[in-house]
Amino acid sequence: MQEKRKIAVVTGASGGMGRATAGLLAAEHGMKVFLVARSADKGQAAVDDVNRLSGRDDAELLVCDLASFASIRAAAAELSSRCERIDVLINNAGVVTLRREETEDGFERQLGVNHLGHFLFTGLLFPLLKRSPAGRLVIISSGAHKIGRMNYGDPGMNKSYTVWNAYGRSKIANLWFMKELAGRLSGTSVTVNAVHPGAVATQLGVDRRTGFGAMVHKLLRPFFQTPELGSATAVYVATSPEVAGKSGLYWYKMRPEPVSNLAESAEEAKRFWAWSEEATGFRWDA
Repeated sequence: MQEKRKIAVVTGASGGMGRATAGLLAAEHGMKVFLVARSADKGQAAVDDVNRLSGRDDAELLVCDLASFASIRAAAAELSSRCERIDVLINNAGVVTLRREETEDGFERQLGVNHLGHFLFTGLLFPLLKRSPAGRLVIISSGAHKIGRMNYGDPGMNKSYTVWNAYGRSKIANLWFMKELAGRLSGTSVTVNAVHPGAVATQLGVDRRTGFGAMVHKLLRPFFQTPELGSATAVYVATSPEVAGKSGLYWYKMRPEPVSNLAESAEEAKRFWAWSEEATGFRWDA
């Protein structure tokens, strides 16, 4: 029966890996999935696709712009009114901006969307995760975390911005978030893990307004995994009995992998957590 189905929430689900992840959770694992997307039109098309794959009609759209704290708060409130718990939350949405851009709240866009938006969104939805008998949070990171650094003297990268340094910083941010949260959740029913999906053929890094970067993607596409293959490890960590109870790990090709020394640092994770709380104005109760 539908009310007994596990409930999953996937961010960045209008296309690429997010859409594939939502489809697999619904069709292969029988979950009711809320697809989080910035665009209502693209999001609804993804919902229709997921419902077609599952043969049911229970996938739903949640419109949310992760570059806006106001949008995040509104979406979290709406979702809290539409479901009584969350069993799986997959923080998949991500951006790559070739030039420096800012979120609605004035943060460098890659850090703002890839980390701060999810930090706030997850915190607001955390009461629903705690209502699950075994809630699982999966954060999509990347091997690019190895080049990530945080300069607290210039968090906006106003003085020196490069696309890869900004992206790497956002990905080590994902791991610091995961590491600190795993410690805070020790002894609870909720686990948190991070995933490196590998090189996936999505539109990440293509400017939505100008199309800049699309030719590079077209040339490299034969060497990338499909979104379905790229989402396999995230789905595995979200659903496999073998992962039950495991937390604070970084997964690649369905196996735990080591992270950089900086990403492993509990001290750095704690410092970055405090900065994230100050930046978002949100204090976790975990």
